[in-house]
Amino acid sequence: MENPQVVKQRFGIIGNDIHLNRALEKAVRVAPTDISVLVTGESGVGKESIPKIIHQLSHRKHAKYIAVNCGAIPEGTIDSELFGHEKGSFTGATQDRKGYFEVADGGTIFLDEVGELPLTTQVRLLRVLENGEFIKVGSSKVQKTNVRIVAATNLQMENAIQKGKFREDLYYRLSTIEISLPPLRERKEDIHLLFRKFASDFAQKYGMPTIRLEDNAVNLLVNYRFPGNIRQLRNIAEQVSVVEENRLISGEKIMQYLPNNQGNLPAVIGSNSNSDFANERDIMYKILFDMRNDINDLKKLTLDILKNDDIDDLQEENHKLLEKIYKEQHSSSGNVEVVQIPKTSSSENQNTYDYIEPIEEDESLSLQDKEVEMIKKSLEKNNNKRKLAAKELGISERTLYRKIKQYDL
Repeated sequence: MENPQVVKQRFGIIGNDIHLNRALEKAVRVAPTDISVLVTGESGVGKESIPKIIHQLSHRKHAKYIAVNCGAIPEGTIDSELFGHEKGSFTGATQDRKGYFEVADGGTIFLDEVGELPLTTQVRLLRVLENGEFIKVGSSKVQKTNVRIVAATNLQMENAIQKGKFREDLYYRLSTIEISLPPLRERKEDIHLLFRKFASDFAQKYGMPTIRLEDNAVNLLVNYRFPGNIRQLRNIAEQVSVVEENRLISGEKIMQYLPNNQGNLPAVIGSNSNSDFANERDIMYKILFDMRNDINDLKKLTLDILKNDDIDDLQEENHKLLEKIYKEQHSSSGNVEVVQIPKTSSSENQNTYDYIEPIEEDESLSLQDKEVEMIKKSLEKNNNKRKLAAKELGISERTLYRKIKQYDL
């Protein structure tokens, strides 16, 4: 087994942090096997170095090594990219195409941002992990492949599983061995080492003297939280190397390159604030969507009132909408009854409509008795002919029929 210091020199890894050393030791130990590995860590910590180490120290080092950024491939084409497709299987498939799993047979595939894979693709990947089988898009022929899978993610996989975005069985297949890389803010002793290495590289690249940091500038860097980790530190070193004429950089100058100047702010680890905000935002969207639907229904109802002379049918058809709107407003005032809306007259310049008001229980019973009495008298007067009775009462025949059934007349 190779010494971690030798591995660092061979693959250009800078740092002496104990957690970094532990991660490299695990990578070296697992490399000779064919076990699947999941590399975890925040964005920018250098997760892509681990699969390269594993591949180069394995018996597959002379075969293909393919790195795939799962988050950068559109959902509609990722199955074709990974597993290939048959000619004519979809629009634009003018010829057969080999997928990465077929091309890398005998080698290693690195699936970066594996947490971004669609669920349908996760099922296909699980089959590859279980028995090495896959099927091209548009084909029914089962093919075999012998690949070593190393995956990486910056997501909290337990949360993704709970939300149904990642299959639990696939997670356990991928994470037979899990290697976690620490964020840069937990490797304080390595920050200045990395900065000096980047400064030296950019000085050579751009043909200029190497920049150096004053002590107060070093302290600021060491205490900065670096949300972008090593990638962010490298960008800062490049900016300072190119922009600053003075090659000795003070703390005041380096602060200009630290976003928000958050050098002394504590880092919040494992916060669920983003998740909580997303949930609250979804609830607000739903409320606004429901309100919009109610407003559209009210607009339609108002337009129908202006155009329609048969107000009774209109009230009957929109009873649930009216009850929903006004019951909430008068929920503390007793029962709610939708009152008759007066018909409009074309000779009037102004339309007037009664508001829907809450009616107490005893008054409601009194009105009901009077309504029953009027219907009975009208039916008797018109020899039980509903059409004539409805016309006399000023309601539709359908409404009269409903009330006859309602009051068991």
